[in-house]
Amino acid sequence: MKKLFLLSIALFGFALSSNAQQISKNAIGLRLGDSDGFGAEISYQRALGDNNRLEADLGLRSGDGYDGFKLAGLYQWVWLLEGNFNWYAGAGGGIGSYSFDIPYKGNDSETFIFAAGDIGIEYNFDIPLQISLDARPELGFGDYRNDLDFDIALGVRYQF
Repeated sequence: MKKLFLLSIALFGFALSSNAQQISKNAIGLRLGDSDGFGAEISYQRALGDNNRLEADLGLRSGDGYDGFKLAGLYQWVWLLEGNFNWYAGAGGGIGSYSFDIPYKGNDSETFIFAAGDIGIEYNFDIPLQISLDARPELGFGDYRNDLDFDIALGVRYQF
C-alpha cells in the first residue's frame, strides 16, 4: 500500500510538471483584425505568473469624417497545448470613443464601454516571436455601440 501511495504521488507530480510552460515576461506587437472598424491594434502582454497574464490593446482609427480610439484590457489564463503551442482564455473590458463630422449637421461624438471575453491559440517560435489567432466577443454599452460584436484577429508580437 505504501509503494502504491508513493507511486501515485510521483505520477501526479510528473503530470503537473509536464504541463508547466514558460510564457514570455513581456510581448509587444500588433493585433490585426476587424475590431469593430479599428483594424490594427497595438498589443502588449505582461506575464503575472507561470500561466496567467494581462493584455492591453490600443486601436486608433482616423478616416474621412470620423476618428476614434478603443482601449481593451484582458486577464488571460494560458495552458500548454503541445510543444510551443499554447491556448488561452480570458475576460476583461475597455473603453472607446468615436467622433463624427457629419456634413451640414455638425459634430457628434460617442464614448462607450464594453465587456469582452477572449479565447485563442498561440505559437512561440524558438526566436523571440509569437503569433496568435483569437476570437473576442465584445458586448458594448452606449448609444453608438450597444450590441454584441465578434472580433477575430491575428496577433504578431516580439517577446522580451
